[in-house]
Amino acid sequence: MPRMGSVARFALFLSIVLGIWTGFHVWAWSRFSAFPAFTAIPRPSRLALFGLLWLSYPLGRVLLHNGLKLPGEALERAGALWMGTLFILCSWLLAADLLTGFGFLFPRAVLTARKAGVLIGLVLSLFATVQALRGPRVVRYETRIAGLAPELDGLRIVQLSDLHLGSLLGRRWLEARVEQVEALRPDLLVVTGDLIDSEVAPVRPLAPLLRRLSAPLGVWGVTGNHEFYAGLPASTALYADAGIRLLRDSWAEIRPGLVVVGVDDLSARRQLGLNGDPVARAFQGAPDGTRIFLSHSPLRAREAALAGAKLMLSGHTHAGQIWPFTYLCAIPYPYQAGLYREGDLQLVVHRGTGTWGPPMRLFLPSEIVEVTLRRG
Repeated sequence: MPRMGSVARFALFLSIVLGIWTGFHVWAWSRFSAFPAFTAIPRPSRLALFGLLWLSYPLGRVLLHNGLKLPGEALERAGALWMGTLFILCSWLLAADLLTGFGFLFPRAVLTARKAGVLIGLVLSLFATVQALRGPRVVRYETRIAGLAPELDGLRIVQLSDLHLGSLLGRRWLEARVEQVEALRPDLLVVTGDLIDSEVAPVRPLAPLLRRLSAPLGVWGVTGNHEFYAGLPASTALYADAGIRLLRDSWAEIRPGLVVVGVDDLSARRQLGLNGDPVARAFQGAPDGTRIFLSHSPLRAREAALAGAKLMLSGHTHAGQIWPFTYLCAIPYPYQAGLYREGDLQLVVHRGTGTWGPPMRLFLPSEIVEVTLRRG
């Protein structure tokens, strides 16, 4: 059987996403239909409202792609907020159904439970929006590494990941993040993918601002899945303009005894059906020393450990971004957020500095990570 091409794979992925998006709307419609206030609205008006809500986010993206900035940004932001709100509402409406046995166990309590679910969902949606507006916190880890050279003891690495710069997160937001990094004064700065959200064009004017990011040992990065979606040639050119040196299945000895290894995103490769063994290729020929592995997706940690990596820095998961999506996200990515160990390898999974889709964070705040190396 022939392998599915990358375009066909992406089309399948898009179909699944739109199917899920439609399913959430159908579920919400079926549950709202139990409310007299909702059914009092004429059916054509209800259908038009749900149709507009369903269309808002994808239509905003299409308008932006075709250069219609003002209506596109407004629709995209409204649609993104609705996306997060819909997920939270559906989660609590499902909880109401589970508590009442979908109306079979406690039929008299169904309406009350669903009303409570809607109220809780709306309050949590507001809270999630405010939590995202507060910006990322600084999260610090201290890792003890066997064989670390004495002169590297106390070296501080600052990690940015999943900024998702674009129409929703732009110059003003980025200026605040640059100031946060400058205040930390890292020895080494790494960007572990998804610098770009969906299009390179709105991010290109931010390159001079990104060039303010600096560290004595340099600013290094790897691509994320969104760089693949936005187009790798244009995305890698933007990284170069921003002064971020990309490691694409390669390594660099940034000082004696300290080697940084990086791969193009493993999730996008899997999704697009790309062949090869990027982890082995990236480590090939790397000199001895403390090896730090950069991979946007927290995958193949065992392979990296066997290749001699002592520290792995990843992102991608956003820790689910909006609880309880965390539990679904943990199915393909068991390493969600925080510090883990895989043999001699310590793995830090970043929650993300920005947001993807909904500009919302529910119980899972965004972050900037600082890792201090210590002799173990």
